[in-house]
Amino acid sequence: MGIKIFKNFIGRVFTNIFRNKKDIKLGFYGPPNAGKTSLANRICKDFTGEEIGSVSKVPHETRSVQFKEKVEINYKGKTMMFKMIDTPGIATKIDYEDFLKYKVSRKDAKKRAKEATQGIVDSIKWLEDMDMVVVVLDSTENPYNQVNITIIGNLIARKIPVLIVANKVDKKKSDIKKIEAAFPEYEVIGISAKYGKNLEEFYESIFKLSKKI
Repeated sequence: MGIKIFKNFIGRVFTNIFRNKKDIKLGFYGPPNAGKTSLANRICKDFTGEEIGSVSKVPHETRSVQFKEKVEINYKGKTMMFKMIDTPGIATKIDYEDFLKYKVSRKDAKKRAKEATQGIVDSIKWLEDMDMVVVVLDSTENPYNQVNITIIGNLIARKIPVLIVANKVDKKKSDIKKIEAAFPEYEVIGISAKYGKNLEEFYESIFKLSKKI
């Protein structure tokens, strides 16, 4: 009886160790309005039935780090457990006047700008806790800018495995090749978070990237 209890105890220990290894902290980073939250929402909705946060056309809708625990992704018979971490859009400068064009009151604009600035600081701090990062870029925008270089530079410095997602391929101005040329050392996956296009390839790449942890 004692041997059986001991075996059960050892079994639980190994199970917990294995489970902890599978709980991968996956962060979503990128500039404002690139589609980070839209992508995180679609993944969480598909596998948990719940979204991670709200989206809006107004820049910096996500102004604080938000996350969802225990998102179990099943793909081609494989299963992995993730902690999904959605971060505020990274920007080199936030001016409250930028919010006024979206019919936001001056008082609310100043509040949003302050919260967004703090959100960026928190996002960089959270990098210390990431196992993997998905950098979401708008494929209709020029990827050669200070924000994207800053994000990638921080990831390189921390040696964090990275997958670059070129979002909004459903739009006519989409140009994945520009993003591939800007960051040739990384794999780039073209998707549409809005319509769920090409998510199969995205999951394939996520599972493959996890082997680098």
